[in-house]
Amino acid sequence: MSLLETVTVETAALTTRTGLERRRLRSRRHSVLVAFTADVTAVATAALIVSLWFGKDVPDYASRAIQGGLPVAVAISGAFLLVWLFILACHRLYDQFFLENTTGMIQRVTRAALVLAAIATPTCLLFGETALIGAMVVAVPMTAALTVGWRYVALTMLRTWQREYVRQRTMIVGPAAAVVGLLGQLKRDRTHGLRVTGACITDLDEARLVTTFAVPVFGDMSDVAGTARSVGCSAVVVALPVDIDGFALRRLAWELSDAGIELLVAPALEDVVPGRVEVMPAGGGPLLHVRKPVLSGPQRAVKNVLDRMAAMFLLGVLAPVMLTLAVMVRLDSPGPAFFKQRRVGIGGREFTCWKFRSMYTDAEARLASLSHLNERSDGLLFKMRRDPRVTKIGTFLRRSSLDELPQLFNVLSGAMSMVGPRPPLPSEVVAYDDDVRRRLLVKPGMTGLWQVSGRSELSWAESVRLDLHYVDNWSPALDVRILARTVTAVIRGTGAY
Repeated sequence: MSLLETVTVETAALTTRTGLERRRLRSRRHSVLVAFTADVTAVATAALIVSLWFGKDVPDYASRAIQGGLPVAVAISGAFLLVWLFILACHRLYDQFFLENTTGMIQRVTRAALVLAAIATPTCLLFGETALIGAMVVAVPMTAALTVGWRYVALTMLRTWQREYVRQRTMIVGPAAAVVGLLGQLKRDRTHGLRVTGACITDLDEARLVTTFAVPVFGDMSDVAGTARSVGCSAVVVALPVDIDGFALRRLAWELSDAGIELLVAPALEDVVPGRVEVMPAGGGPLLHVRKPVLSGPQRAVKNVLDRMAAMFLLGVLAPVMLTLAVMVRLDSPGPAFFKQRRVGIGGREFTCWKFRSMYTDAEARLASLSHLNERSDGLLFKMRRDPRVTKIGTFLRRSSLDELPQLFNVLSGAMSMVGPRPPLPSEVVAYDDDVRRRLLVKPGMTGLWQVSGRSELSWAESVRLDLHYVDNWSPALDVRILARTVTAVIRGTGAY
């Protein structure tokens, strides 16, 4: 290549890179401005609601304001706004990462609200405005909730209207297997705000593993900072374990910092939610503390009590519906209304699982003749979209998940939970390896991550992964999210056959 051609190519690359930088900076300015506007709107909305809520106290403040020459309500609202914006800035909520990372934004806004409450309460006591404490009790959490809500709406609209809006253009570096694992993790969750635009891997002979995710491989890790800068990345994620020592990783951090690029490190932890991980200082460096799963203790005891209370309430409310469905099953085909089957519960103990009968009574005898039509040949389950053994009313019951309502009796007896892994058959458990057997550490559930994520559409490996994720990362909040998603999953009927 001639000198002129080389200069031309380098100039074109520089122009492209400069264009990417300009768009990225413009997008950042726009997103910060939109977030700032959303925060001001949140405070104004909260102030209006609180003033209406505590309207009876406004005349007292107004009379004192006239005497002092400054509207007290305006002064308080202005101070509240300035302090709130300052606290948000201190929590890096105007950084690009937390403008797009929904989960991180919620966590930081929550912490900011706690700081605001810690400042506002003693300030009201110091100035003798004890009547304001009640207003602050309402205003602080309301401001936090409105801040998250307004930011989400405003930034979503910005992404819709501004087509060139660039999220965090990110490059992942590390071994191909680790990069692929991280790509799969990022694909499952869209709230992180990262847009993977390429990768640098240590084993280039395995590049095809990465390119199957439609992510280009730019080379090895010899010049990560230069490669990231040339393709317009604003962040680099190191996927561990990577074969470099701590000093090399620190030099990489220096190089990225000089190029204005953020560095993130993804630990080699599979399916561990951030809530279980804490950073501990040790010897001047960080250690990651991974809390053990909650398999017993007060939280589990409360869950068991709430499960039985919920089952008792639902059985009382749904008794007419269940009686009607039982009659429909009996009229549709010969046989009992209920189907009972031995399943395996917590600790490997078997129990009788109840469901509305959705198949003909000879279904088990006909299974062998249909085994070659199994659409789930990757695992231990038999699934068939148009199973001839399913009755007419059974198709409706399965599509609507109403066939599982009798499992409320299992929840009431303590054999099952409202939320948990899928209750397996004894024949399945016999074939479990040690990893899959961890599903039996908790009670099986009427619903779970497997149900709200696609049910029969999932592969065996994905079903196991979701169940193990639930076992290891269980929390009351996770149960609430699953129950909320169950309603949508039942309405969609995805994977229900």
